[in-house]
Amino acid sequence: MRTLQPAEWAKPRGFSHGVIVDAPGRWVVLAGQTGSNEAGEYPSEDMATQVGTALRRIMKLLSEAGAGPEHIVRLTWYLTSRSDYEAAGAGIGAAWRETLGRNFPPSTLLYISGLVNPRAKVEIEVTAFVPAG
Repeated sequence: MRTLQPAEWAKPRGFSHGVIVDAPGRWVVLAGQTGSNEAGEYPSEDMATQVGTALRRIMKLLSEAGAGPEHIVRLTWYLTSRSDYEAAGAGIGAAWRETLGRNFPPSTLLYISGLVNPRAKVEIEVTAFVPAG
């Protein structure tokens, strides 16, 4: 994969504008992951905690597919509160470093009025590509 970064554009913080994938391999597409635990319960109302849980769920699923954070080519975030997201910045950053490390794939963040479970504050969809070989 090659990151797309036009020389005259400012480098984005926390994501990349795009990637090129030009190789044989397999695609991994994950359903949106929320901050629920293994039983489908939401033990925390905290945005950072829910993001951390969602990212750990993503890493578990990627691992099942033989992939890691370096294989993520797109993240789409659905968030229920801009103010909760902004207030949770430090905790979200820590969860990101713990799970995705220094990988900053293309990302889109959307603020929406709600998710299927009213206790969910975040849902993150992932597309990944694992090169053959």
